[in-house]
Amino acid sequence: MAEHKIHILSTRLLKKELIEKAQRENIETRAEAFIQNIPDTSPQISEKIQFLSQQPVVAIFTSIHAVEVVKSELGGVTPPWKICCTSGATKDALLGFFEEHNIIATAKNASSLAERILQQKNIKEVYFFCSKQRLNDLPETLTDVGVQVNELVVYQTVGTPRAVTEEYDAILFFSPSGVHSFFSMNTIPLHTTLFSIGKTTTATIESYCGNEVVTSQWPGEATLVDLVINYYGKTAGRMQDTK
Repeated sequence: MAEHKIHILSTRLLKKELIEKAQRENIETRAEAFIQNIPDTSPQISEKIQFLSQQPVVAIFTSIHAVEVVKSELGGVTPPWKICCTSGATKDALLGFFEEHNIIATAKNASSLAERILQQKNIKEVYFFCSKQRLNDLPETLTDVGVQVNELVVYQTVGTPRAVTEEYDAILFFSPSGVHSFFSMNTIPLHTTLFSIGKTTTATIESYCGNEVVTSQWPGEATLVDLVINYYGKTAGRMQDTK
């Protein structure tokens, strides 16, 4: 690692062990939440979830927040669902409630998950538990080939922007919503490197600035922290080679 400390800002709260892991690599992390995910189930949606809990449907989850809301609505009852989900934290949260054999398709992002679902030739209808701010990729891909997508909005994402007065070596972004919230009140110097999960988040960043963006194709806070550590480790190595 470089001799001086690397200072980074995470636009999502991080687990203590991840902050400590980065600190051992000479990376100091400040974590602030620039968005908030709020459970938002109407009486109709709650009633629908209760009905579906007795049905052998195909359920889609692309967010850990949707998983937690639906689990709360189910009240400990594990339904006979087949699950399609994004990997990482979302799948981990589901495995605390469903068995491994219930999960029939996983992928690193929603777009890839849609393709995996289409490989399951017998799926004609799905139930997508999502946010009001969900991306269009998955439902559009499935609908275009005749799969009926029933969307059930179970939470909403709201921005919690704040002004950042310090300059950072790097800033971590996890979703387009977080990008919009951050840049609604902030600009950044050109030397700041930006780390992003997924091509959609990266595209959103690039609509605001021309800074270098390092993109992880896999979801999860741990993945992005490891990417930062690896990036600055290699940067330090290059600097030493030129001495």
